[in-house]
Amino acid sequence: MDLLEYQGKQLFARHGLRVSSGKAVDSVEDAVAAAGEIGYPVVVKAQVLIGGRGKAGGVKLAADEAEVREHAQNILGMDIKGHTVRTVWIEHASDIASEYYASILLDRSAKKPLLMFSIEGGVDIEEVAEKTPEKLIRHHIDPLAGLSRDEALQVAREGKADEDIVEGVADALLALYEVWLEEDATLAEINPLIVTPEREVKALDSKVSLDGNALYRHPENQSLSDSENEDPLERRAKEEGVQYVKLDGNIGILGNGAGLVMSTLDVVAQAGGSPANFLDAGGGSNAETIKQAVDLILANTAVTAVLFNIFGGITRCDEVAEGLIAAFGEIKPTVPFVVRLDGTNDEEGRRLLAEADLPNVHPAKTMNEAAEKVVALAAGEAVGASA
Repeated sequence: MDLLEYQGKQLFARHGLRVSSGKAVDSVEDAVAAAGEIGYPVVVKAQVLIGGRGKAGGVKLAADEAEVREHAQNILGMDIKGHTVRTVWIEHASDIASEYYASILLDRSAKKPLLMFSIEGGVDIEEVAEKTPEKLIRHHIDPLAGLSRDEALQVAREGKADEDIVEGVADALLALYEVWLEEDATLAEINPLIVTPEREVKALDSKVSLDGNALYRHPENQSLSDSENEDPLERRAKEEGVQYVKLDGNIGILGNGAGLVMSTLDVVAQAGGSPANFLDAGGGSNAETIKQAVDLILANTAVTAVLFNIFGGITRCDEVAEGLIAAFGEIKPTVPFVVRLDGTNDEEGRRLLAEADLPNVHPAKTMNEAAEKVVALAAGEAVGASA
């Protein structure tokens, strides 16, 4: 679950990271009132889950009420890369002497948290890594021991932070690790981590992603998602307990198990198709689950063909077939389906589908055959029967 900037800063402050005072508002008049409370000058910042806000005109400095009003009117409702701005963050403007970068994420290959620090903050970190890699310090953290103060000081010094604020940088790194660890974050990033003329180290921005599977441990964080900008199909799937991610293509995908679904997406792409979604029906899918999943896939009007790729273990292929038959009876799909059933009760599942003689349903024996068929059908081409 990705957080908006101000939400990430609230987490930062909870763990002792210094942040500027501010207020999230959703109207021009509230923006003016917030600026008056905070004190000028202020920054009016669009709150959307996408980068490039400044370049899009979504971050503006305001010296007085007239400028706050003008900027809030322009930013609220603005479209930034497909995200509509419904909230702005009014923050007291900070004087900046230096801009650093700090982040902690999970390095899956090393199976350890990775701390990154650079004195080249305020720009895309990919640019720093490419052009001046020596200025990006990478430090793996022992997940059992955690990040020690000595390590944090070492990273700050190795990264060539100004000597007089090495202690302040170390404090910020330790607090950032605390956020990452205690909030079950997958990413905690500050860009920029600023040094003020008074030599105070503060988080001027935040980028935080929380592990959605761990939210049951953090009831206080469950309301932090940007539900207003969330895709309605993804929101519906979440409410129904379905693992669904909307993509940009036209081929609906259903599988049982995240690994199988990811492989199916890859095979469809290799066959020249463009998946419309990731949908994991889960390891214990039954007829009702399948019917619900079909309805969800077809709610995306971009879908022109659907691929079912089921490898039955706990999931029984006959249950999948019964769910598909029930879905056709209730929803009456108008797009072609390709169905590959393999594993537990696969022969019974294929028999049920054959007897039901559903319109425009095409069987396939292998994943590659299924992918080739669904890509052809999505393009409006005819396909032959399975050998």
